[in-house]
Amino acid sequence: MSPLRKVCVVTGSRAEYGLLRGLMQSILAHPDLTLQVVVTGMHLAPEFGLTVREIEQDGFSLDDVVESQLASDSRTGMVKSLGLGLIGFADSFRRLAPDVVVVLGDRYEILAAAQAASLMDIPVAHISGGEVTEGAVDDWIRHAISKASWFHFVAAEPYRRRVMQLGEQPERVFNVGDPGLDSVNRLQVLTREELERDLGISIRPPFFLVTYHPVTLGDQDPEHAFSAMTSALDAYPAATVVLTRPNADAGGRRLAELAEAWALARSGPTVCATSLGQVRYLSLMRLADAVVGNSSSGIVEAPALKVATVNIGPRQEGRLKAASIIDCEGHADAIQAALARALSPAFRSELPQTVSLYGDCNASVQICRLLAEEALPRVLRKRFHDV
Repeated sequence: MSPLRKVCVVTGSRAEYGLLRGLMQSILAHPDLTLQVVVTGMHLAPEFGLTVREIEQDGFSLDDVVESQLASDSRTGMVKSLGLGLIGFADSFRRLAPDVVVVLGDRYEILAAAQAASLMDIPVAHISGGEVTEGAVDDWIRHAISKASWFHFVAAEPYRRRVMQLGEQPERVFNVGDPGLDSVNRLQVLTREELERDLGISIRPPFFLVTYHPVTLGDQDPEHAFSAMTSALDAYPAATVVLTRPNADAGGRRLAELAEAWALARSGPTVCATSLGQVRYLSLMRLADAVVGNSSSGIVEAPALKVATVNIGPRQEGRLKAASIIDCEGHADAIQAALARALSPAFRSELPQTVSLYGDCNASVQICRLLAEEALPRVLRKRFHDV
């Protein structure tokens, strides 16, 4: 009897864990796989909600913890965190000896995990490669992770073609859809009453679910863009607003301070949450009149729920976008016009016909099957595939 294949899943942030959770459950239940969980990055930082607790509360055992997140809000801090992650993952992977390492997305701590595994001759399976986000450093990081990876699980056919354009072998690039959609149909969501009791507010229309991250490429001041967004929201003083704090990117701490101050000063029902968790976040999204900001959840999950998105600025530029997404520039007049359009009867009448562009809510099962069945290389000798 052959030993079980050890699949090591690395997670570094609340958002990416929400996408990996279903896959981790599938691996745990698979008769031929052993799940290893390594936690890093923002999960371990109190200022981001110490979300490692959510992973443990979901029933997952932690096989290792890689401390990498410096208490810094600068680009220098990002680089140093990347270096700490490389050192930590080298020790972690040496001890755990996984057969394959699974990573998702495009953050710098995930780049560290992919680099460490690849240099240690451990095949990497990368989820959500081939995408484009032209307004963030995540863009080149994502492609770099793809080049360090052996298997590729992408969310749409254009992304599959782009990964192959990077020189990856077609037989190892699989279009499985976005795992973020798996939870859309499967999570037991909270009711309006439960959410109101949990958050301590009355959710009344219009209801805006807001997340704004720093734009890490470009010349726009993130504070200016954030202030423009809140100015536009101020045109709806009676609206319900739930904000989530930004990621640990350069400038994120200052935006978090601005979010807290704005929420405290606002007269309408407002919550500024460090971390909502996947269940609360998707439950709120189902009730929202619009998802506002520049988070990828407005691009992937909101259209699947047929909820309008007001996507601000260039951070998500280049992604496939459904008809329910309204792009606008990062100044108050443009954002206010986009909000008005999202709330208009004409636009809302078209939302039920929204078609998701990111698969059929079955990515985790497909990825799990491929992780169990695909042959693993003895040596990571990659041939460049010329298109």
